Amino acid sequence: MDWSQLFDFSDYGALIVLLQNSIWAGAVLGIVGGLIGVFVMSRDLAFAVHGISELSFAGAAAGLLFGVGVVEGSILGSLIAAALIGLLGSRARDRNSITAVLMPFGLGLGILCLALYPGRASNRFGLLTGQIVAVDDPRLGTLAVIGAIVVLGLLVVWRPLTFASVDAEVAIARGVPVRALSLAFMLLLGLAVAVGVQVVGALLVLSVLVTPAAAALRISSSPLWVPVLSSLFATVSLVGGILLALGASVPISPYVTTISFLIYVICRVASGRRARRARRRRTLVTREVATL
Repeated sequence: MDWSQLFDFSDYGALIVLLQNSIWAGAVLGIVGGLIGVFVMSRDLAFAVHGISELSFAGAAAGLLFGVGVVEGSILGSLIAAALIGLLGSRARDRNSITAVLMPFGLGLGILCLALYPGRASNRFGLLTGQIVAVDDPRLGTLAVIGAIVVLGLLVVWRPLTFASVDAEVAIARGVPVRALSLAFMLLLGLAVAVGVQVVGALLVLSVLVTPAAAALRISSSPLWVPVLSSLFATVSLVGGILLALGASVPISPYVTTISFLIYVICRVASGRRARRARRRRTLVTREVATL
């Protein structure tokens, strides 16, 4: 095996300068994905993220085929999927069913558009697994604007959305517009997925919008530290993956997903050790009380 295909650090400084847009895009997605991932976990929407990403992929492929723009098509596909899941999937069972219906349809439609696209094969493959060189100045500006919209939207609805995510029935009784909040969050999630597809591809967007938040929840339950850690983990995964992928001849996504997975494993091991120490302390206290 030629390891230079995976790790090639020749002319590394020049490559960083050339691909700084991708690094900035990774940082933007890390913040967005880390913040919104907290609610994805608390509202049990990991499966929905995958469904939205398939429609985002279909929209991006259609935009590539018809020349209307990959980002524009991706956003449109994500918003349509998010709106459908938000409007029709008020209950978890309905939401999973709708997501399962949308996933193969979106993937099939996207594959059809890519099969009809006469351009380079690398552009087609990049929509599924990400492309490190795909972020030019206009696209970086668009991703930054979308990321700002998502973050500001989350800050506006953070407290009522947290309340509704913890106990929807009590929130309804308190007059919180739970259904409107759910739809608004799904639209924000659709935008976040559209950003993620541009960097890591449609197939592996879960590594940014789900895994970092899952890792953060393993080591903390603080409403402050969980989003901070989730954003940190997502940013480290993305920026670290991009830096490792510089000069390599494989897509960016394997590096990002590997770093994200390793962070999750480390957090899970740390959580398990902490739980075992807590159990031992409780056992010792119980024994001491029993001997009194």
